[in-house]
Order: sequence, then C-alpha cells, then structure tokens
Amino acid sequence: MVSVIIPTYKAGNVLDYLLLSLNKQTIDMEVIVVDSSSTDNTGTIAKDHNIKFISIDKKAFNHGATRNAATLHAKGDILVFMTQDALPLDQFCIETLIKPLQTESIAAVYGQQIPKNDASPTEKFARYFNYPEHPIIKGREHIPEMGIKTFFFSNVFSAIRRKEFEEIGGFPENVIMFEDMLFAAKLMMNGYKIAYVPEAKVIHSHNYSLAQQLLRYYQAGVSFKKNPWFMDYAGSNKEGIAFLREEMKFLFKEKEYAWIPCAVLEAMFKYMGYKMGLNHDKFPRFLNKRTIP
Repeated sequence: MVSVIIPTYKAGNVLDYLLLSLNKQTIDMEVIVVDSSSTDNTGTIAKDHNIKFISIDKKAFNHGATRNAATLHAKGDILVFMTQDALPLDQFCIETLIKPLQTESIAAVYGQQIPKNDASPTEKFARYFNYPEHPIIKGREHIPEMGIKTFFFSNVFSAIRRKEFEEIGGFPENVIMFEDMLFAAKLMMNGYKIAYVPEAKVIHSHNYSLAQQLLRYYQAGVSFKKNPWFMDYAGSNKEGIAFLREEMKFLFKEKEYAWIPCAVLEAMFKYMGYKMGLNHDKFPRFLNKRTIP
C-alpha cells in the first residue's frame, strides 16, 4: 500500500488541483494532509475529497518532525512525500516513481521537477541542472566523484520504503530546512541507495528573491552545522562553482543576457547566506529565532 503525505499551509488555491490529480493516478493510495492551522479553505477542500486530514498548531510545524508525525497515521509500506504546490504531470506519476523500490538495495526515490511557465531563466536552469533527463542511482561509493551532490534528494516529490524510513529514524528534527538531504546522506551511510526517476514528473518551481535565497542558504548552513558528521562532505565549493559555470553557458545559449548579472548576484547571496549559516552561533540569538528550531 502507498501513503501520500502532504504538509499544507493556506493551500486553498492549489490543493483541489493536486487532490484531483492524485485521484486520477493509476494505483490505489491513501492521502494524508497535515495542515498547519490554515485560515483559508484548505481544510474544507481536504474534507470534500474524503481524505485523512490532520490539523496541527502552526507554531509546531517542523519540516522533519511534521512529516515524521504524519507517518504514524499512514498505513502504507511505501511513503510518498509531496508538497502542496507540486502538481503531477500525468496519471502514471506515482506508479512510475515507486517502481525502483522493487529493488532491495534502493530505499528511496525522487522524481523530476519541471519549472512552471512563469519560472525565471535562472530558476529554469536550476531545475534542469538538478533534475536531468537521465536516471541516476546513487550510493556512498559515488561521494568521491559527486561530492555533496551525491546526497541531493527532494521530498517535494519522493518515495521511501517505510521499513528503511523507520530504520534510519525518519527525517532529522533538529533542523529547519534540508531535512531531506540529511536523511538521504544518513540512508547512504547505512548502505542503501537512492534512485532518481526522471520519467516521474511534477510541475514545481519558485521565483525566489535575493533575500529569500540568502535566507534559504543561511538555513542550509545552520542545518548542516547542526549535523557535524555531514560537514565532512559539505565543505567544498566546487559544486557551487560548477553550477554557476553551467548556468552561464545556459543563459548565453538561451540569449538571456540580462539575467547574467542576476545569476552572479544569486550565487553571491547563496554563498554569503551559507557561510553566515555555518557561523550562526556567532550572531545574537534573536537573529536566529526563526531559523533554528
């Protein structure tokens, strides 16, 4: 059995489309929505679709802990994690995503994210770079070649066998972001592999501002610093340099010349945010109030 877990907050403008799409999937599944006390019609929409609906206090939300708690209400042997703004491209999406889990050594999979029509050129490139058209199977033996990229994993659209999920202890709860990458790293350190399935596609992207990029990468630095074992793999800057180099090629090829300064600025803000996050303990506590659980 498959259980689909979706954290929500004020999802009224997207949830109906998502639940209708899941209802058309080619396999049977249960859907669990765990909502952070939305004040819009999120709860009404969820209940209209006759699914499991769990409401939690907004202040209690944590990316790892909330998802872990939702699994206690799930019956499935396979746990599919989605976000409210990830829309399946077709009715085969979930069925295609979970196929690699039939291989014993593969404990988790994630699908391809296609940018929305309104995605900026830099956001389009990020999706193309992180979600290529060829499938990938990753294990700890790939660390020397891929570095921190080995652990790239997104619970925007992913599936994990329940047995291994519980064996690893679920998502880490001591971080505010990037719990999915930390989980993937721990999974690999325990000898399991992760598969990327580009045939399983969802539409999902965000046009983050420079301030939002700074905050996200600050949170990444905080999250990784709070897991010292992970820092052995996260210390190199070569992945970021490779990303920017390929991004420049992409923007030139697409003749998006005006976005080249934006891409450089984004890279600077990401790097600055990440370094600040690694040194968060040197800042006054009130500055960390919203970034450290």
